Amino acid sequence: MMRNRSSACLVILLLSLSETAHSGNILVLPGEYSHWRNMHVIVEELMDRNHSVTVLTHSASPTLKHSQKDRFNFMSFQIDMEQQEADNFWQSFISVWMDENTTSFQKLILFWNMMSRMSHYTQAVCNGMLGNRDLVTLLKESHFDVLLYDPMMPCADMMAEALELPSVMSLRVSFAYNLERLCGQMPAPPSYVPAAAAQGHLTDHMDFTERLENMLLYIIHTSMMILQQKLSFDRYFSELPGKPTTLCDTMGKADIWLVRTYWDFEYPRPLLPNFKFVGGLHCKPPKPLPKEMEDFVQSSGDDGIVVFSLGSMIKNITKERANTIASALGQIPQKVLWRYTGEKPENLGPNTRLYDWIPQNDLLGHPKTKAFITHGGTNGIYEAIYHGVPMVGLPLFGDQPDNLNHMKTKGAAVMLDFNKMDSKDLKQALNDVINNPSYKESIMRLSRIHHDQPMKPLDQAIYWIEFVMRHKGAKHLRVQAHNLTWYQYHCLDVAAFLLSVIALVVFIFVKTCRWLFRKCCRKTPAKSKKE
Repeated sequence: MMRNRSSACLVILLLSLSETAHSGNILVLPGEYSHWRNMHVIVEELMDRNHSVTVLTHSASPTLKHSQKDRFNFMSFQIDMEQQEADNFWQSFISVWMDENTTSFQKLILFWNMMSRMSHYTQAVCNGMLGNRDLVTLLKESHFDVLLYDPMMPCADMMAEALELPSVMSLRVSFAYNLERLCGQMPAPPSYVPAAAAQGHLTDHMDFTERLENMLLYIIHTSMMILQQKLSFDRYFSELPGKPTTLCDTMGKADIWLVRTYWDFEYPRPLLPNFKFVGGLHCKPPKPLPKEMEDFVQSSGDDGIVVFSLGSMIKNITKERANTIASALGQIPQKVLWRYTGEKPENLGPNTRLYDWIPQNDLLGHPKTKAFITHGGTNGIYEAIYHGVPMVGLPLFGDQPDNLNHMKTKGAAVMLDFNKMDSKDLKQALNDVINNPSYKESIMRLSRIHHDQPMKPLDQAIYWIEFVMRHKGAKHLRVQAHNLTWYQYHCLDVAAFLLSVIALVVFIFVKTCRWLFRKCCRKTPAKSKKE
């Protein structure tokens, strides 16, 4: 009996030691707003798999607050910026961008100004993080195995270098794939890869005019990033480590790039071995709704419901726009659940209820949901794909026009201009996606593609993080292009050499022909005179 107990204890001890041996120590530097939502899902799953997770953020974060409910370790460092200032940084950009009087040229200037203000924000965060020697020392002594970060957190890549840690980056595609192309060395032929967030209309099928536009957009976006990088980030990134470096040099050292999209969303394009698709990792089967909400949903009968949300970053919209939307919603037979925090519209219909917050994933998974009105954030689009709900898109800024254009060209959404639409436009769009079966068929096709994967997106994200920990990096997946100059990458030195050889051969051939011609010409007159 004692021997059996001893054996059982030994087995339990070995199992616990084995579990401990496979666990890792992970440092996380998250982004803000919806970016944190994706990261938080990964963090929770890592802890479920017995990993220790420490989340590091700054004191002005408008999103992350310490909570007693959090299972992860929470650390915060002080920066020379107030939380309100950091939040206003994003809100002021959104409000001006959404202004219907803002022209395309003004938006370009706004984007440039935002990048300049971003430089100030970046320096404040980087100084507070990397300039804090005690913090860096503490993190080194914690012996982390890997750093998981969102590029929205400034200097996260430099922290990985300072701590000598392998890193995993989680991101949604950037403007014109700038980060992926310039920092990750991902090929993006402009002949069939549309510039992300271009104008919301380019696809992978482009005629000559569209390819010309796409090429110009690539040139403009690339020039803006390189110029902004050299004027702001590169000098600062060189000062901190004390050696010449660039933003792309440090960001390009990420071992794995977790891209928050998939082929249900993307147009076919080239990828590199260390780029992994994990789009929709936050999606999951729906949970029961709160009783009051469920009762309202059930009261819709056979007509069903419409879910409406403009995301977490939109704090308010103008009274005129709210009334226009409310008027359209009041004219449809469906019940509407609208996430809205502004002043109650004057003409709000009895079929529409306003909520400060809604369980969006659970509502989209409800069998009575007929349509989703969305601003085009990646998270909401993937929840709609996951549950098979057609969309009416009201893109506002950033990558949202590009996101919804993907859904429109795939037949799963109708797009409207938020500032120019009237009540008839919105009503007609809702009637189309609800009553025209082609929209439902298209979104269900995308949903089947999404679910037909060898590994769930969240499992794949965890796998590659653990892969990096097991192998202490993934340098074998990193292309040699990172170590080439721009002229070596495009083989311009080889082309110059071959052209030089051709020119030399042509030169020798011409000289030889001229010499032979002269020699022959000299002999012929002499011979004729002798005769």
